Amino acid sequence: MVDIVTIGSATMDVFVECDDANIVSVSAKNKKSEFMSYSYGSKIEISDFASNVGGGGINTAVNFSNLGFNTAAIFKIGDDIYSKGIFESFKNKNVNLSYIAQDNKISTGFSIILVSFQGDRTVLAHRGANAVIKKSDINFDIIKEAKLLYIAPLNGESTKILDDIASFANANDVFVCFNAGSTSIKKGFSYLKKILENANIVVLNKEEASLATGILVRPDTRDEKYSENLIHPDIKSMFQKLKVRDYQIIVITDGGCGAYAYDGKNYYYCPVFDGPVISTLGAGDAFASTFCAALGKTGRDIGKSLMYASVNSAGAVSQFSATQGLLTFEQIEQKLKENPCYTFLKEN
Repeated sequence: MVDIVTIGSATMDVFVECDDANIVSVSAKNKKSEFMSYSYGSKIEISDFASNVGGGGINTAVNFSNLGFNTAAIFKIGDDIYSKGIFESFKNKNVNLSYIAQDNKISTGFSIILVSFQGDRTVLAHRGANAVIKKSDINFDIIKEAKLLYIAPLNGESTKILDDIASFANANDVFVCFNAGSTSIKKGFSYLKKILENANIVVLNKEEASLATGILVRPDTRDEKYSENLIHPDIKSMFQKLKVRDYQIIVITDGGCGAYAYDGKNYYYCPVFDGPVISTLGAGDAFASTFCAALGKTGRDIGKSLMYASVNSAGAVSQFSATQGLLTFEQIEQKLKENPCYTFLKEN
């Protein structure tokens, strides 16, 4: 029997850092966008280079295992040099890979991550086998035996299995944490709502929450200073729309601005835990999976769980790889002891 089953993507990631990359900001009345740019037609020297495994299925499985849970991972790969690299990476990880799917006719997922001097990144992703996970690839018996099912973002045709997986877990009293991805969100709120109705915890970033709800976060104007609120009123509106069942916690992350949560009664805000930023890849996976794990550790203390998640996310971004900087619960608690002023805020 396992404590946690994760379902998500598995990729071989290649990190490329270049000092010549430019960050270009474009502002409009209602939004601001930033782009990474290189000189067109030029040969650009690479400043740093590294490769490692990644993907939501892998990142979260490694994190749950690192936090002390008996963890099984479900993902789909090909039979190629990249799949061999994935198997090799798990040799020293306590994760059950008995339930993964492998297809020698499809390539393993592969990503090129362009890292900026600010530590943020742009990802060029080839989904490969990640985009074609079928219902027949899923071992439902192991899900039924688990205490928690963590669903990382899925892409392509794989999103078709989301409703079946979430409803099966819910029907068998398995706690469901759903980290919604942009592919499933783009199918429309009516599609997403069916999955939300079977999820106990839902985690999205602010851009995904805006896309899912159709609600834009308005910037400050001369007459309205929305930023003076603990939680922006438009983010509260997102929470109200996303919460579709009684016991359900919705979490919205906002990058360097921190994270918010709502349980139907109270709103919570937790700032980012300070630390060096090498690469933000995997920060969301670390945050969401740690929050789910910490709820059990803290007796469902939402505010404290946000703090645990923020600390571990800070550890993840301190390394190139999404899993190298992950912390144990003991290390997280030690970080919190060393930073007694770090806390969360709560609002009715």
